Amino acid sequence: MTQLTVAQVKERLNDDTLTSQELALFKEDSRKGVQQLVKRYHKEIRQKQELRSQYEKMMVFEEDLFQRGFTQIAGIDEAGRGPIAGPVVAGAVILPRDYYLEGLNDSKKLSLKNREAYFERIKADADWGVGIVTNEEIDQINIYQASKLAMKRAVEDLSGHPEHLLIDAMELDAISSPQTKLIKGDERSVSIAAASVIAKVTRDRMMAEIDERYPMYEFRNNQGYGTKPHVEALKSHGPSPVHRKTFAPVKDLL
Repeated sequence: MTQLTVAQVKERLNDDTLTSQELALFKEDSRKGVQQLVKRYHKEIRQKQELRSQYEKMMVFEEDLFQRGFTQIAGIDEAGRGPIAGPVVAGAVILPRDYYLEGLNDSKKLSLKNREAYFERIKADADWGVGIVTNEEIDQINIYQASKLAMKRAVEDLSGHPEHLLIDAMELDAISSPQTKLIKGDERSVSIAAASVIAKVTRDRMMAEIDERYPMYEFRNNQGYGTKPHVEALKSHGPSPVHRKTFAPVKDLL
């Protein structure tokens, strides 16, 4: 049998049709390049197994609800409670029963590139909704009530009707559906993690658009959070129409 080149071995190791017999032969190959490829192959396999295991742990609440007869399970999360400018945005996501998205996690733990990629995948594969509460509304009803309102709007924006809600650290009195409040839910539930991606990417894109109108505050970079450059700009230019007037230090400048 003709020996494969190192480049051909790399191609085979990246092919889903790789057989155990081929892998055994590659392990016995004395060429340094092949041994490095085999080592990298096993490392990637371990990483994939770890990601699968993590995903299964984050499916425990969904699986329990599936076993209890629920089929439409919505994860809900919000983004933007802490900033001093811009809206608070919530996401709601109903994932398909046997769905798997490798590496899905709390949006804050994902790179910008992965968040954007997952955002598009979730939108294509799942039922999703977005709820937005403006800075004016936040000033009228306070950020806690605004976050709940954004979540309610996100649920109402879904195409389907959720039979059970998994919510990150909140309970929604205005919605009659059964619900489970999960502290750090975006780290414990894939549905909530998916909702956190929808909420954060949506809000980040909104803040980038707002940045075009008010570039002096650098909203594209700080997403409305009170960074030092943002606060300095606030002192120099005063509050903009998108700043939350009931939040310090904005209210101190009015």
